[in-house]
Amino acid sequence: MADISSTPKVQKTEAEWRELLTPEQFRIMREKGTERAFTGALVNNHDDGIYHCAACNAPLFTSDKKYESGSGWPSFWLPVSQEAIQAHEDNSGGMRRVEVTCATCGAHLGHVFPDGPKPTGLRYCINSASLGFSKS
Repeated sequence: MADISSTPKVQKTEAEWRELLTPEQFRIMREKGTERAFTGALVNNHDDGIYHCAACNAPLFTSDKKYESGSGWPSFWLPVSQEAIQAHEDNSGGMRRVEVTCATCGAHLGHVFPDGPKPTGLRYCINSASLGFSKS
């Protein structure tokens, strides 16, 4: 991903994150958990707008880049900008994946896979609990 050294960072203590986030959001966003497939509030959202980080409100994805992947999580083929997210190698759980985090606050969002639609061929598979949504 692009150099995000100029992005203002949001840093909070564990206690501050626990106060700000729901228990489910904290488990997913701060402890790198995941929600069960097809259970997230935004999986079937088809409204026009911006998806933002539920922890710091940074814009992450737009509705025109969301698509139905059938995976059970909101899926996007491109973030709002490459500076909005960071990618990290993730070898947890005996799998080799690429984790996606918010570049502003470091919150775990989900993973990106190389099986998405054209033109990028990417599938950003994002937990609904990691996202907020604002209609345009």
